[in-house]
Amino acid sequence: MEAVQKDHWYFVVLIFLPFLKVAVQQKEAVTVRLEEGMVLECLCPWDGNLSMVSWTKVPDKYPVAVFHPEYGVAFAHHYRKRIEFLRTTPMDGSISMRNVTHQDIGLYHCSVQTFPQGPWTRNIQVEDLDEPPEDENITEHPTPEVTVSDIELVAEQDNNVTISCNHEHNGTVYQVILEKMPHGQPWGIIGVCKKVEGGLVGEDYSDRGRVSCADSLDVSLHLTGVVLDDSGFYRCTFSTDAGMQTTTVLLTVPTPGGFSLSMYMMYIYIGAGSAGLVLFIVILILALRRRKKNRREEYRVKLHPSQRQKWRQWQRQ
Repeated sequence: MEAVQKDHWYFVVLIFLPFLKVAVQQKEAVTVRLEEGMVLECLCPWDGNLSMVSWTKVPDKYPVAVFHPEYGVAFAHHYRKRIEFLRTTPMDGSISMRNVTHQDIGLYHCSVQTFPQGPWTRNIQVEDLDEPPEDENITEHPTPEVTVSDIELVAEQDNNVTISCNHEHNGTVYQVILEKMPHGQPWGIIGVCKKVEGGLVGEDYSDRGRVSCADSLDVSLHLTGVVLDDSGFYRCTFSTDAGMQTTTVLLTVPTPGGFSLSMYMMYIYIGAGSAGLVLFIVILILALRRRKKNRREEYRVKLHPSQRQKWRQWQRQ
């Protein structure tokens, strides 16, 4: 009977243990002051084997930074050279941020994947506790960077198009970040493909189309019923053991009534066909005239000398 009671309590603890762990993880967000070199602490309280640390910015869930014990670190384009993993202990996922701006204000979510205990998460709210500077508007709108495309695509409205980023560089890929930059706007992450223990993980943040991840970490975006807002730059950032490598694609969607590529090709075909028809008619007319002239000359040669004189007089009349 005592053994049965012990087993009973053992199973009760197993049932409620996940709920207790979740309750510990879902604490209120910690507030951090926006300042140069600010530290966002994310220190897992228990011991174990760390599998991965990922930082995202909510509510859009934009990836910020990823740490993997085997593959190293990877950062979103906006946070490159600005974020550093502190790694003071084996279970530390804290980061520091420099060159901060008011665009860094918001709620950050840290997820520490461990084995065998499972994940541990923490939310950190970054706020500007001081008065905003007078030139805040200037800080909010930095000088746009010059973007050069590696691939250019043209898609008609209401058609379907696939934007592909195939890795053709050196090194082993362990993460790909797909970003979009509409004309005159900043980059925004719309998809992430990454290798983790146990397989491939794909994260789709796009409200247009569908992001697909291949086993080779070649990423593609499938757009159905293309609209004008789909035009702009798309960039794939490959995180490899040889460093960061990017591929940029420019998608152009012609405006209604504009001079589209298909219309341009149609005009070329029509013009070439018309020119060919006119040339054929001219050649045919010249050939007929020459043939008629040759027949007259042959007829004149065959006439008797007395008839040739009459033939010349008839031509003069």
